[in-house]
Amino acid sequence: MKDVLEEIVAWKRREVARQKYDLPGRELHAIVERMMMSGVERHSMSCALAADAHGIIAEFKRRSPSKGWIHEKALPEDVVPAYAANGAAALSILTDDKYFGGSLSFIERVRPLVSLPVMRKEFIIDEYQLFQARRAGADAVLLIAADLKPAECKSLISVAHELALEVLLELHDESELDYADLDAEMIGINNRHLGTFHTDVKHSYDMAGRLPKEKLWVSESGISNPDTIRGLRRAGYRGFLMGEYFMRAANPGLALREFVLEL
Repeated sequence: MKDVLEEIVAWKRREVARQKYDLPGRELHAIVERMMMSGVERHSMSCALAADAHGIIAEFKRRSPSKGWIHEKALPEDVVPAYAANGAAALSILTDDKYFGGSLSFIERVRPLVSLPVMRKEFIIDEYQLFQARRAGADAVLLIAADLKPAECKSLISVAHELALEVLLELHDESELDYADLDAEMIGINNRHLGTFHTDVKHSYDMAGRLPKEKLWVSESGISNPDTIRGLRRAGYRGFLMGEYFMRAANPGLALREFVLEL
């Protein structure tokens, strides 16, 4: 199967170039600098996950490259506050349009409606996207090791921290373990292979013994059973990124509440 991740990253480079043309980096930087001087409240995702009994990061995800539309008509203003009211510890919002049906505006639209930490889930390959995330109101960003060379990843983490953004650094296999020593607050293990989109939660268990104990661990993708979360917590994970399971329900917020009640 064609490597979907490679295709997405190539598209993302073209997309960011167009965005920079529409809003040059120096102008975006100035906007964000003014925002930061105003003292906008921040929400720590790592602290929220560490303190929560369940650690669910509920994701607003309308579409996937492998399965098409999941919940095409879903509105972030409806779903995300419902997540916050029904047991989520933190929130993730996909902002890629072409492959996931997302938008950066989704974060802007829900930020005034929730007080939980919000993560921009995106294929970030340029610091410009970090400034976009901060401007939109995100508290954290996802960085994917497979997208970035170690030096690039280190630089992006540094810029994220300058912008008061926490980082969830996503790993896929043992070849990326060197990235785990970088200064990200959270380490995520994606149970979905981004080339083939095959999912296996066993991957999180296999990687657990190799992760630095001082970082907060997040298991991502393929979680649909409360027993899985209980087992992963015993293995050392404190965050659990779940989107598709809830988004396939007619009422994602209610689906989250029913799931939490079983934990």
